[in-house]
Amino acid sequence: MKALAITTTAILGIIASAIVWFVMRADPMGGEPIAIVQIDPASRPAAEAVAGPVIPDVKAVAPPVVPPPSATTEQQTVPATAFGGTQQPAMRQPETGAATVPENQELVRLPPVPVRAVVETSRYGPLPKIASDGRRPSEVYARPINGSAGSGAGQPARIAVLITGLGLSDIATTQAIDSLPGPVTLAFGPYGRNLDGWVRKARDLGHEVMLQVPLEPFDYPDNDPGPHTLLTSLPAEENLKRLHWIMSRFTGYTGITNHMGAKFAAAQDAFLPVLEELKSRGLIYLDDGTAARSTAGQIARDLGLDYSVSQVVIDEERNAKEIELSLKKLEGIAQEKGLAIGIGSSLPLTIGRVTEWAKQLKAKGIELIPISAAVRSDRQT
Repeated sequence: MKALAITTTAILGIIASAIVWFVMRADPMGGEPIAIVQIDPASRPAAEAVAGPVIPDVKAVAPPVVPPPSATTEQQTVPATAFGGTQQPAMRQPETGAATVPENQELVRLPPVPVRAVVETSRYGPLPKIASDGRRPSEVYARPINGSAGSGAGQPARIAVLITGLGLSDIATTQAIDSLPGPVTLAFGPYGRNLDGWVRKARDLGHEVMLQVPLEPFDYPDNDPGPHTLLTSLPAEENLKRLHWIMSRFTGYTGITNHMGAKFAAAQDAFLPVLEELKSRGLIYLDDGTAARSTAGQIARDLGLDYSVSQVVIDEERNAKEIELSLKKLEGIAQEKGLAIGIGSSLPLTIGRVTEWAKQLKAKGIELIPISAAVRSDRQT
């Protein structure tokens, strides 16, 4: 009996070993635990690419996202209030393809950017410059207009409108580019993603663009315009480093406008080097008109900088009735003085009201022009 038990145990051991051998042989993972997951190809995010047209004088320049040497990690966080309040950061690239044209608008496609002759390579990325032949970015990237830029006898009343805070929200940026008439100028902040792609799309539908630069308000830092804000407490060299970082975020802009900045604009010693830099690079400066103590006008006149100021904040009161009244005010100024400049935010309400209002201007004998033309008109006047 004992021998039988030993024999039986041996046979069972052999059988068990054979089973294990076959299982291990069939399993290339050698018995390691594995998990099988089914992947749906349709769920994979598609890679979106923005390809701009190629012309002989154009060179694509992709700005690296690098902070100035003195910038801190904390400065890289964009506050929720930066450039438009409740907007969310853009998470996708703008779509390309056939351009859509707003109703009753002739499509004017602006040339591709950047133009190599007016681009300087810097440690931060591409910066605008005056070309060796004297061409300025404010002229090279401008939307053309019919007739002279000057206002007066023989010229229709003219209005220029700037919509600010673009590049942070896909929805607001797309709405502004697609629905607003081409002569409306669009201002992008430095914090959005794929800003060069948005600018190409905007220019493809006729919009010239500007760059918003964050300047120190009186209640800073409680009210923070964003990373790399230019501050009155910093030396001129540091503010110029911050300015260069901001200016390198994208290319193709005709000039600069402020984001906040009542305190900085009132400090002539701080503001002077910044406006000197814009002058040396062939850019225009548009003051949004919200800082009563701004020294921009006096500095610009002393420097010979191409400059103007907005007379009306279109959506200072953010409701449809007040926006309509502001647009009426713009019309009145234009008919009285020949030219008016208004500025509004990228709120969907503002974009929608300006879009509808613009359709009625031609019947009223008023021409809508880009900001660059309005600034040239002020210079000629």
